[in-house]
Amino acid sequence: MSTVDSQQRVLSGMRPTGRLHLGHLHGVLNNWVKLQHEYDCFFFVADWHALTTHYGDPTIIEDNIIDMVIDWLAVGVNPGSAALFVQSKIPEHAELHLLLSMLIPLGWLERVPSYKDQQEKLQERDLDTYGFLGYPLLQAADILIYRAGFVPVGADQVAHVELTREVARRFNHMYGREPGFEANAEAAVGKMGKKAARLYSNLRTAYQEQGDHEALEKAQALLTEQQNISIGDRERLFGYLEGGGKMILAEPQALLTPASKMPGLDGQKMSKSYGNTICLREPLEDVQKKISTMPTDPARVRLTDPGDPAKCPVWQLHATYSTDETREWVVEGCKSAGIGCLECKKPVIDAIVSELEPIQKQAQQYEKDSDLVRSIIVEGGETARETARETLHEVRSAMGLVGW
Repeated sequence: MSTVDSQQRVLSGMRPTGRLHLGHLHGVLNNWVKLQHEYDCFFFVADWHALTTHYGDPTIIEDNIIDMVIDWLAVGVNPGSAALFVQSKIPEHAELHLLLSMLIPLGWLERVPSYKDQQEKLQERDLDTYGFLGYPLLQAADILIYRAGFVPVGADQVAHVELTREVARRFNHMYGREPGFEANAEAAVGKMGKKAARLYSNLRTAYQEQGDHEALEKAQALLTEQQNISIGDRERLFGYLEGGGKMILAEPQALLTPASKMPGLDGQKMSKSYGNTICLREPLEDVQKKISTMPTDPARVRLTDPGDPAKCPVWQLHATYSTDETREWVVEGCKSAGIGCLECKKPVIDAIVSELEPIQKQAQQYEKDSDLVRSIIVEGGETARETARETLHEVRSAMGLVGW
């Protein structure tokens, strides 16, 4: 796979936490549905990552995988547009993680911001394990094994993508400059045909001597179109073009996603650990009851008391679900005591129920046919593994681990 091709690929994963809630829908899944129409997408269940913090409770993983994938499918993640698979079914992730661990300094892992942060947040768990320290490198292997060009993340995860870029850069620097690299690259140019070879050489000169980035893009596009050179020669020429060695592992970019503004029922971030969630497959009557009993501005003791929407958790839901006109009605009615809290909640209830109804209908079809869900995961895994094997073969070759 070439550098240009990698720019069309997206990789993202979720730990198997079971049934998902509105925070997942607005923070991750709606974005996945959008991306699957724009990129070559790989979406995976990160079950090995779940073991880094929950290794003592293996039952939660298997039970939760099918439930979580059903939610993915129900919201519109399409197995015809994206490969859906389980991380542990693709052993190439683990082998690449092992190989990368041979050359990545320990300090790189210890400085990842989430390492100490998670240790502080999860003090009740024993996280002094090799697996927990190494999970950012496993995460890097997840990305690099597919040569993904983009990884959708929130701002708090950008450091993980940057670590992945550093890992790829270190690997390419150590193993990309094979013996006789320049001679091999020139030989590869000769295989392109006279016209293409001359154009490549001119564009390479324009980029390296004049810094012409348009020439770089044209040369990359030219390489992508070449049918008469091998994958190895193509990667060699990508590196030769930019003055480096052979590009074996692609450096990904963080594809920043807006932070989810979905509040929980108590106004805090929606999270299972806070017990403030609305699940995607929760009975609609329970959803209505939960929202109807949500706390509001404590100053509104009686219906005639004026309130302040800024102090009310329900107002945060209006920010996500209501139109400008409805929000103006809420602000005016709340501050003047012209509407009651139950009346204020009704548009939110209606909007959330309308959002969940089609999702739940879709989910029911998959709940009735778990074999179909499993077959989707298996098929996605076959697609993923084929891609992963190609990358691992390149890595093993570069490290001198083939030929026996």
